[in-house]
Amino acid sequence: MKALRIWFACSFGLALSMVFGLDFGFLAILLPMFVLGNTDKFHLPMLIMVLISAIWTTIQMSLVWDLFKIYPFILVVLVGLVFVFKCLAMTKKTTFLVGYMGLIVGSIILNFSSYTFMDIEEMSITIWVYCALNIVICAIAYWLFPATPEAEQDQGDTGQSTVVYEKGQIFMVWFMAMLAFLTFQLLDLYDSASAHASILVILAPMTFTGALLMAKVRIVGTAIGCLLGLAMQLVLGLWFENAFLYWLLFTIAMGPLCLWQTQGKAKAAISFSAMAALSVPMTSALSPGEKDAFFAILYRFSSIFVAVVLSAVVIFLIQKLFETRHTSLASPEGSQ
Repeated sequence: MKALRIWFACSFGLALSMVFGLDFGFLAILLPMFVLGNTDKFHLPMLIMVLISAIWTTIQMSLVWDLFKIYPFILVVLVGLVFVFKCLAMTKKTTFLVGYMGLIVGSIILNFSSYTFMDIEEMSITIWVYCALNIVICAIAYWLFPATPEAEQDQGDTGQSTVVYEKGQIFMVWFMAMLAFLTFQLLDLYDSASAHASILVILAPMTFTGALLMAKVRIVGTAIGCLLGLAMQLVLGLWFENAFLYWLLFTIAMGPLCLWQTQGKAKAAISFSAMAALSVPMTSALSPGEKDAFFAILYRFSSIFVAVVLSAVVIFLIQKLFETRHTSLASPEGSQ
């Protein structure tokens, strides 16, 4: 039942983004997937908090950019402080989505604010709409595919005592967000904007303490998502501009990934990375009604794969550093 609930929510979210012609359609897919994959009970206050967080973050980041864009050092310091608070919110399950969404939304707003041709106000409103639609999508999904009483009892009301991230992982998330921010500010990588979004999306869920396993999960998931996206383009071919066929094939491709969300932490993490790699370029770089050369599409997917692989390597090195430091402090020589 949970797999069907997630699958319906992802396909319904994609359909809504297409019907209303909204940009950043990956938010309509990844938001419901993340919420429904981590909860077995509809929790309206949490979803409202996510909406409020998105509104506050867009306003906050727009003001920070407008006021301090001519002072690069101050801008970087302020962004770093804002990201710290977003990351700290990710240490509790009750505020995890608030911090995680704030990190993604804030990074997207900052990245596109540096391009004068982007309408940041329109982008902000689009993000608000997605967060509001997420409430409707999740409500309908739970109504059509209700959770069993056993699942609700195991889940509890909100899971307030659950610690989602440890301190070392929080530093890792903050460091990766800042590294991505600085990289995309210093380099003209507008064509690889989907790669920036993918780096942030794969920062959750960090479900493994083993650094090598964590890196493998993200690389494998990203490879699967990229291959699915390229396969979609090859299968559709000249019919890619047919919106219904695009939605239908996208929904079919998402089926196994939604099923994996219910088959343990390893497959859930792989499926989320794969869904990010599939949905980000297919909804932001490509859209029905627009033809694109195969090699241009291959570039978009390859940029995402390279960005995620490099991110996974950095995550691996940081966690190894933490493990080495922890081991040295715990040893008799370190205690002396």
